[in-house]
Amino acid sequence: MTTLPVEVQCAHRAPLRAESARRLTVVLALSVGVMLVEAVGGYLAHSLALLADAGHMLADAAAIGMSVGVAYLAQRPATPERSFGLVRLEILAALVNGAFLIVIALGIGLEAYRRLRTPPEVHAGLMLTVAALGLAVNVASAALLHAGHEHSLNQRGAYLHVLSDALGALGALVAAGIILVTGRTIADPAISVLIALLILRGAWRLTRESVEILLESTPAHISLPDVHGRIASLPGVTSVHDLHVWTVTSGVVAMSGHLVVANPADNQRILEAVQGRMEDLGIRHVTVQMEKDQTCD
Repeated sequence: MTTLPVEVQCAHRAPLRAESARRLTVVLALSVGVMLVEAVGGYLAHSLALLADAGHMLADAAAIGMSVGVAYLAQRPATPERSFGLVRLEILAALVNGAFLIVIALGIGLEAYRRLRTPPEVHAGLMLTVAALGLAVNVASAALLHAGHEHSLNQRGAYLHVLSDALGALGALVAAGIILVTGRTIADPAISVLIALLILRGAWRLTRESVEILLESTPAHISLPDVHGRIASLPGVTSVHDLHVWTVTSGVVAMSGHLVVANPADNQRILEAVQGRMEDLGIRHVTVQMEKDQTCD
């Protein structure tokens, strides 16, 4: 059995994780600051949209703080006890972030329903000022995390939190404008419902992807029959069995399989060919067992 070293497979991710940790730390500081301003402003203005966004940002700050810790822990080297290091913590953090967002969205929806029935008086001027500040900071935070969020599920979870905060601030800004122009305070809870639905959509997708990785499902962008076909079509390969493709952590896809090879002298040639064909699919951690006869069903 021939295996590419774990250290070689994961080393190219280290600079990305270090940069991700730095970006997350800056965003965490910005989120805590905006959360405090929105909490005070929402209380003084009697605005659900601002209070909901402040509560949302409190949970976000905790979630982003967890993401920061995970981003630093994931850079630790592998050990004999943990051959992949702690990189899989990124997926657990993303799962927890997704669950947090779902709870937050449901909480905002319930409070909005209560306020739709009995809309309170809202100080739209203060609400407008605080919402504008929150929107500006959240947009800046989202821009910081946008680079690289597709390569790290952990960073994507934090990115979705910040993006939902920006949507919350935007919603509060729109609600404040409507109240100033029309005097209809019902705009505050009504827009909060829309914000909750948008948050719920992103949270569900993040949670689903995290669960799929933890279940070691075949990545959505890779076809297992295609992988089988690319290997089975190599000259000298009699059959392929026990084939598995899964995601270790964001950007690290692994494959393992058993190949029946008629002539053992072809093993090295076939191994190199398999590695090349898997590289074309973005699979860089390859484990192949060569057999002269099939050893298991």
